[in-house]
Amino acid sequence: MESRRSGRRGLGAALVAVTVASGAAACSSAPSSPSGTDAGKASAGGGAYTIWDPYPQFDDTSDWVKLLRSCGTQVGVTVKRTGYDTTDLTNKALLAAQQGNSPDVLIVDNPVVSTLAEAGVLTSTDETKLDTSTISPNLLAAGQMGGKTYGIPIGANTLALYYNKGVLKKAGVAAASVKDWASLTAALAKVKAAGKKGITFAAIGTEEGSFQFLPWFWGAGAQLTKLDSPEGVASLSLWTDWLKKGYAPNSVINNTQTTSWQEFATGDFAFSENGTWQLANAKKTGFEYGIIPIPGKDGGAAPAPTGGEFVGVPVQKDAARYAVSQKLVTCLTSTENSYTTDTTLSYIAPTENVQAKQVTENPELKVWVEAVKAAKGRTSDDLGTKYPKISEPMWKAMQAALSGAQQPQEAMAAAQAAAAGAIQ
Repeated sequence: MESRRSGRRGLGAALVAVTVASGAAACSSAPSSPSGTDAGKASAGGGAYTIWDPYPQFDDTSDWVKLLRSCGTQVGVTVKRTGYDTTDLTNKALLAAQQGNSPDVLIVDNPVVSTLAEAGVLTSTDETKLDTSTISPNLLAAGQMGGKTYGIPIGANTLALYYNKGVLKKAGVAAASVKDWASLTAALAKVKAAGKKGITFAAIGTEEGSFQFLPWFWGAGAQLTKLDSPEGVASLSLWTDWLKKGYAPNSVINNTQTTSWQEFATGDFAFSENGTWQLANAKKTGFEYGIIPIPGKDGGAAPAPTGGEFVGVPVQKDAARYAVSQKLVTCLTSTENSYTTDTTLSYIAPTENVQAKQVTENPELKVWVEAVKAAKGRTSDDLGTKYPKISEPMWKAMQAALSGAQQPQEAMAAAQAAAAGAIQ
């Protein structure tokens, strides 16, 4: 446990970095005020176990909170749950660890798992004996660092391309013809020639912009450790060329995923890069839509970044509590409960059994299951807490190139220099 004690000396630094690492890029939107009956830690001997989650939009009458309490009942304890805004939750988790007052179960956005693990806040699945054998390896990788796994993904979401069937029909474009970058760009040219708008996405200078850029970056075969590779430059050149040719609007430079979706919802655009969480809004647009995976440069589905949360067990002074915490986590992530949870949270389940059930119940989710299977964690490849130090230079490069301040090659070279200096 010595490494954990050493890690706790880094909690202050982790608090400073956490807002960069978390970014609510792919999470369900939620109010910032905490929700729940108890924001503090229950006493160790009182038969009460605390659970903190990033879903303050769900109150005590929701299916989510009912599930938490049901799991408590099943293992013979009372659950005290509090929901916080994503960033607020991570900061509170770090502060609670400093004070030796962590919750028993913690559900956090997957990019900050490595931050909490490095700071000594989380136990590994080896310590708590959590079974991860049925979890899709690409989703589990977001919670892995230094050969250890810190928690279990409760569900995942990712990005794909929504398309307006009417706009494509007018332009004489079949959605099935879009299989790679060349065919997508050709489709955008036809849409523009038909008097409509091409594609909208979010390239804002925040983690949200990096999140949307990664499918194109990874889809070119680029690696986050080499931003200025030919593949990395090609991905930024793709976006830059779209703006120059009028296939994408200049507004993408400031677009969040919400404002980008609002543009698509006008009915003028052929495509929108967005996530699973927009499905309900898609049904409200008033026009027919479809969804296809984001294509890789040379074909196939591009790896898109995974969003969603991990459920884990924070370090406790009393290690005897881990046995019950493990049972609570196992209950929450069981096959039976996973379907209900991921339906409630608009997530794709992390196991193939539940994914199959989701598609059976809702065939529209098939494309999202395919996208999640191809997806990749931002902190995967053992990047861990290095990721935010790479992401920020990357989004700055995007902004520089899209605004015309720098050429893609120059922008990515500057980004690589900044990232290399930060992660050494």
